[in-house]
Amino acid sequence: MKKIPPSKPRRQRTRIVVPSQTRRRFYGHGIPGVDVDKLAGKLIVVEGADGSGRSTQIAKLVNWLEASGHATVQVGLSRSTLVSEELERAKEGNIMSHTTMSLFYATDFADQLENTILPALRSGFMVLADRYIYTLMVRDIVRGSDQNWLRNLYGIALVPDVVFYLNVSPEELVQRNFAKNHTLDFWESGMDLGLSRDMFDSFLKYQGLVAKQYQRLQSTYGFTIIDADHSPDEIHEELIKKIEAVLAGK
Repeated sequence: MKKIPPSKPRRQRTRIVVPSQTRRRFYGHGIPGVDVDKLAGKLIVVEGADGSGRSTQIAKLVNWLEASGHATVQVGLSRSTLVSEELERAKEGNIMSHTTMSLFYATDFADQLENTILPALRSGFMVLADRYIYTLMVRDIVRGSDQNWLRNLYGIALVPDVVFYLNVSPEELVQRNFAKNHTLDFWESGMDLGLSRDMFDSFLKYQGLVAKQYQRLQSTYGFTIIDADHSPDEIHEELIKKIEAVLAGK
């Protein structure tokens, strides 16, 4: 009688576990009375220095999202109807203390969060933020602020659905800013820090310090770093792919 060879053990398939969607939350104490489960929209943040291409990419994303049927709202630094004008006037004097400037920007952010971002998310809008608390924290850390104090100050902030950091070298940034504005900004050059009497040199040193702090925060807050030396269209395509994954709940 012909022997039947023993059957080979079946190869078990590897089970792929897809993590469930992260529950929306605040970074800290948040805002009392806000039901985060009712915030149906998405919060998309684009970070980066002046000259990194933020405005260009946000404009492209707005067009793409609205063409795809999504309503959008835009927010950004110093856009609060409560304090933005006062903040810009105070900056013109170049004499604000670091703590005063921190609290000015924190008030600007809190007003937009409560009166623009949260209502828009409740209504299912796509909220695009031209910078968020990370820029504010990085600037303050470079100027000597305590990180625990800053984390508590911005504990009201909602955790975004995705954060992109457009990474450009300080050398490239200075060229882009000169080409666009023919000058450098006092605060974006860190002239208040006494890094150098020469604004060009101060800009390079300050932006280098800022870039290092962004890298440190990235490990904590999980930015998606984008090489912004590529063409605007190439960057846009990369952002679209990542945002499509967010919208799909991946």
